[in-house]
Amino acid sequence: MSHEKNTIKSWSEDDRPREKLLIKGAQSLSHAELLAILINSGNDKESAVDLSKKIMQHCSNKFAMLSKMSIKDLQLFRGIGQAKAITIIAAMELAKRKEKEKIIHQSSITSSTDAYHQIRYYFEDLNHEQFWIILLNRANKILHLSQISKGGVSSTVVDPKLIFSAALEWKASSIILVHNHPSGSLLPSEHDKKLTAQIKQGANLLEITVLDHLIIGQNEYFSFADQQVL
Repeated sequence: MSHEKNTIKSWSEDDRPREKLLIKGAQSLSHAELLAILINSGNDKESAVDLSKKIMQHCSNKFAMLSKMSIKDLQLFRGIGQAKAITIIAAMELAKRKEKEKIIHQSSITSSTDAYHQIRYYFEDLNHEQFWIILLNRANKILHLSQISKGGVSSTVVDPKLIFSAALEWKASSIILVHNHPSGSLLPSEHDKKLTAQIKQGANLLEITVLDHLIIGQNEYFSFADQQVL
């Protein structure tokens, strides 16, 4: 059986996402239509749009949920082979990187919320812990975002010397510590508290201020400074 009837080229003029994009712009397309352009064709019973609608319904019509799907997850949908799954994952990764490339040097960090919004994209969809630092100048403008370590589901080993080395390299006046809890729990562990105190003590000797330590969970965070436990 020929599958040509299910390719985008075979659709009527009004139903072709590519043509719609050309005429009305990308913003006029639905989530499913954008996804249909990526996968190009459906299966012997569903068009690319129909298949894309099914995938997006599975993801509650949210790209954030789609971006968490693995190649094997996507291949559970009939008509999505390895190549199409890879294309979808690559597109999701491009979207994430676009967010990460937003210019971060133009505004100062004046609150924990500012800091959280500047770095949260690096922690999306992680199933393991990572530890980062935000390096700031005297005006509290970001000099650099630096990953210090990554580890397992419940912890990661952090060497304070790597933190101080990065701070000195970038001539930072202050730093903000950031790590995530994949479990979603925002409460700092005793280890988190001891590590923060240790880094703060070492930073003081170098005349570098530790402004905050953020623990990132699922779309929320805990601030040591806001909770006055820094």
